[in-house]
Amino acid sequence: MKIKQIVVFIGTLGVATSLFAAADANKIFDAKCAMCHIKSMPTNRANMVAPAIMGVMRHIKMAYPNKEDAINFMVDYVQNPKKEKAICMPQKIARFGLMPSQKGNITLEELKKVSGWLFDNFPPKNFKGHGKYFNHNKKPLVNSSLHK
Repeated sequence: MKIKQIVVFIGTLGVATSLFAAADANKIFDAKCAMCHIKSMPTNRANMVAPAIMGVMRHIKMAYPNKEDAINFMVDYVQNPKKEKAICMPQKIARFGLMPSQKGNITLEELKKVSGWLFDNFPPKNFKGHGKYFNHNKKPLVNSSLHK
């Protein structure tokens, strides 16, 4: 009986720790990222200053389906953004510009937490994007009818 109680306690502790980490990452995102990247589908695109995180994460997951690879990409890109590394559609860079480096605005630990949380939670399962897909070499395959 005692072993069963210990196993239940450890399982409960693990779930609680996981939920706390997710809540913490969500708070970090809200404090440090949401001023530019909204979490919902935009209703008024005219007021957007950066792509919504749903679309950003869709493109990251297409290019980096492995969570660890995606986190490594996000950590690198957020600190050292370069046009050559960008995986968003070219018209997004034309509209919003290149994301400014967030070095000094978010710690490495916070960035890793947020990146993992974003990978686990975005985009939502029912999200439909706008047609840019990647081949096995992570090169964009642009649907010309959508990207003129």
